[in-house]
Amino acid sequence: MTGVPAALREEVDRLKLEVAELHALLPANGLVVWTAGNVSARVPGADLLVIKPSGVTYDRLTPEAMVVTDFAGTLVEGDGAPSSDTFAHGYVYAHMPAVGGVVHTHSDFATAWAARREPIPCVLTMIADEFGGDIPVGPFALIGDDAIGRGIVETLSGSRSPAVLMAHHGPFTVGRDARAAVKAAVMVEDVARTVHYARQYGEPERIPQDQIDSLYARYQNVYGQK
Repeated sequence: MTGVPAALREEVDRLKLEVAELHALLPANGLVVWTAGNVSARVPGADLLVIKPSGVTYDRLTPEAMVVTDFAGTLVEGDGAPSSDTFAHGYVYAHMPAVGGVVHTHSDFATAWAARREPIPCVLTMIADEFGGDIPVGPFALIGDDAIGRGIVETLSGSRSPAVLMAHHGPFTVGRDARAAVKAAVMVEDVARTVHYARQYGEPERIPQDQIDSLYARYQNVYGQK
């Protein structure tokens, strides 16, 4: 494919604006430093995604700076090389059709759990609400191809969690759209920090599975404005 199809022009421009604005939420919530991390959004109706360019600081991430690629990471539109995690994002979109947004951060506490290759146990109602159980750990994989994406898909396909802690790397989150994936990224860092603090006083007790299921069902289907 060469260029964005005219029929998708308005939607791609809308997503560029949205993805640029969502990137600003990562440093604002202390989830990234310097140029680390990325947000992407699926382009509905095409095998395309919008993501930030590689190695560009957050103060320069305008809508015009965003790039468009296909799911194999081939540049379709934009002046910069796509994020080094584009292959992983594309693999997720290709194999998880319900996912409309993907986020990767190196947030301190969640990444510390990833370095230990240890799932975050479901010991808080917030974990039950948002993640539906323990936040799982995915396999270690090198950056540069779709290996990280394969690990994300394999791990999340057996979990209700929208977050996975990729071993020795950091958290990746998914959502029905990019904003939902950013929300999950903020929340995974929050609970990673709280559970770490709790463990300084002893091992916290896990919430029983039936209560996790009840909390998850309420939060996902009843909580908030409909």
